[in-house]
Amino acid sequence: MTEKKIAVCPGSYDPITNGHLDVISRAAELFDEVVIAVVNNSVRKSRTLFSIEERLMFIQDATADLGLTNVRAEPFNTLVVDFARTVGAQTIVKGLRAISDFEYEFEMNQLNRRQAPEIESFYLMASPQYSFLSSSGVKELATFGGNIDGLVPDPVKARLVEELTRG
Repeated sequence: MTEKKIAVCPGSYDPITNGHLDVISRAAELFDEVVIAVVNNSVRKSRTLFSIEERLMFIQDATADLGLTNVRAEPFNTLVVDFARTVGAQTIVKGLRAISDFEYEFEMNQLNRRQAPEIESFYLMASPQYSFLSSSGVKELATFGGNIDGLVPDPVKARLVEELTRG
């Protein structure tokens, strides 16, 4: 019997975008199970717009709408390699959009390998239609009334408009 191939896709997902969903969907085709690891409080980024509960709900709804039955979302607040070990994952999957993503992920890969050499990093290039897409960019567009159709799932769009057009 072969070992189940489990991967984690870490991020803040504040909020999840269609670019994230593209990477998650493609990872779900390659691995037996994909755990979307949602960082509770990121050290690298400022306070999140949405609570951990709401981000998890957005992800669960969006992945269910896509029919992804081998995907689940869980919060974490440890090193990603420690979380990967906890869920039995052998691989960390990340999406890459541009050179700046590569530089950051290259550094993180070296640090992660130092902590957990048994856990491999796996990178998926962004699909062309999402190569520019980021959660922060979507939030900025929404803040100033820009068109975010097709960039995030519809329930996320509704909450962004509601949250960012107040006051």
